[in-house]
Amino acid sequence: MISKLPNVGTTIFTTMSALAAKHKAINLGQGFPDYPMDEQLTALVTKAMQDNYNQYMPMAGYAPLLEAIAAKVQKLYGTTVNPQQQITITPGGTYAIYSAITAMINKGDEVIVFEPAYDSYIPNIEVNAGKAVRLQLLHPTYSIDWAAVKQAITPKTRMIIINSPHNPSGAVLSADDIQQLRRVVAGTDICIVSDEVYEHLIYDNLPHESILKYPDLLERAFVCFSFGKVYNCTGWKVGYCIAPEAFTKEFRKVHQFNCFSVNSPMQVALAEHLQDEQAYLQLAPQLQRKRDYFRELMAATPLKVVPSHGSYFELYSYGGISNETESNLATRLVTECGVATIPTSAFYKDAIDNKVLRFCFAKKEATLEEAVEGLKGFEWEIGNK
Repeated sequence: MISKLPNVGTTIFTTMSALAAKHKAINLGQGFPDYPMDEQLTALVTKAMQDNYNQYMPMAGYAPLLEAIAAKVQKLYGTTVNPQQQITITPGGTYAIYSAITAMINKGDEVIVFEPAYDSYIPNIEVNAGKAVRLQLLHPTYSIDWAAVKQAITPKTRMIIINSPHNPSGAVLSADDIQQLRRVVAGTDICIVSDEVYEHLIYDNLPHESILKYPDLLERAFVCFSFGKVYNCTGWKVGYCIAPEAFTKEFRKVHQFNCFSVNSPMQVALAEHLQDEQAYLQLAPQLQRKRDYFRELMAATPLKVVPSHGSYFELYSYGGISNETESNLATRLVTECGVATIPTSAFYKDAIDNKVLRFCFAKKEATLEEAVEGLKGFEWEIGNK
């Protein structure tokens, strides 16, 4: 058998979560909350099932949900999208990204990817016989070197993947970044995949520079979202993709023969729940308080914060105290002090090691407190320079 992904094994998230379960460690690695989701939303799902919304939905999605998303886009970003022709409900944001890449990338096409990168991007490109052109974000700000982007463009460049707020760093693209992107793609047929699953998790009063705000970019883009990140229900695996009509037609060609349609009760419930805009607008202040509290706790450890401005995550550097590899240290943290993290090197294909670990702070305060107590008692100077 010839593998399409010969260099791909089990993801770091699965590996670290299994290790955490084995050692009964606190899991600050994988990005999911450990506190309950909104009871109103779960009640709406129950009602939808009782109302017999239990059979297949239309391939594109439940019409009232598509319309609710379009209304939200209009209100937040001032952009009109056609709910039936430009929005597709998907089983999660990762699926939406895969489908967009599969719809557009052919053998030999080049896709610019910024590392550290969410781990699905490069395998998605490679399974479609494309070539990932990997550019490193500038450490420690994790900002884009746009001069390097311009130099990387070739006649084979078909796509650029952007991610804001960024996973794993929590960096947020600025209006200047968007202007630079505009200049790079102007006059080309380069398309964009914009991973915006943390759309409502932006802190410090920074705006979300969604591609949806820029009609000239939207006309060449797939913009991918996740309800799981909005409503603390990551296990539901429900998201959506917004794209121009021509792109959506190609996207749905892939979608209809893969998933076809997404679970019905959740779609019905989400259509109703989206009417309450405070349910998603209040998310950023809530999570910023968690981030700030985690920072306060972590000040008692020797780790140095690499500030996050969005997402569930914040990076912490240990470069001043040890030269141990990120993967080794992450493993020791699980086995010796009962705290699971993610080595940031896992987000680079070449495992670039900047002595930085990713922590998820979307947890109950008691969970964060217990984790930091463990970190405070850890022998950090083993493997010291």
